[in-house]
Amino acid sequence: MLGRLLAGFLALAIAFAAFMPGIATADPVIADPAAKQVEAFHGALLDIMKRGQQLGMMGRYRALEPAIDTAFDFQVMLPFIVGPGWASMSDSDHKDLIAAFRRLTLANYASNFDNFDGQRFTLDPNVIQRGSDRVVQTTLIPKGQKPVTLLYRMRQDGDPWKIIDIFLEGYVSELATRRSDFSATIASGGAPALVKKMNDLADALLAGGPKPSR
Repeated sequence: MLGRLLAGFLALAIAFAAFMPGIATADPVIADPAAKQVEAFHGALLDIMKRGQQLGMMGRYRALEPAIDTAFDFQVMLPFIVGPGWASMSDSDHKDLIAAFRRLTLANYASNFDNFDGQRFTLDPNVIQRGSDRVVQTTLIPKGQKPVTLLYRMRQDGDPWKIIDIFLEGYVSELATRRSDFSATIASGGAPALVKKMNDLADALLAGGPKPSR
């Protein structure tokens, strides 16, 4: 969506988005507000996939912006990805890092969610409470392939619930993976180097070339 997502996902999000070329929803009535947020996000993705070829890469990118901004809490995600160094960075660095990761998340989803080919996605209405957070359980059922479990960790930001992490197969955290992937870049060049790395990854995706390594 972001990466697996990301957005996708990391976007999420993000490397696991390569497993999701399309989704068809057939869920029971969803009452929990955290689960409804995920359901709405997937509805937006479904719309983009059905219009994927018509919209093109940048059309998908722009069309996804409202859904990504509504679904994800980048203000929570980035401090975890950056680690302890976040506290000593300037407000300008924070804004640049959030903007770059948002762009990477959007590029990842726009690149990977470009067509619909009969995949199916289910959402469990029974949400798990984890302290003040909630975990929304979903399953991707690719056409003719093994189902993939995706768990969305949600946190309430004022009134809405937002995605703060996505777990592939129930245990591979997008945030933890991103933190590991980016740690050397942060250590060697700080915020400017990480901003550049994320923008370079986004540029490669938006150019339509091979999926870049993280």
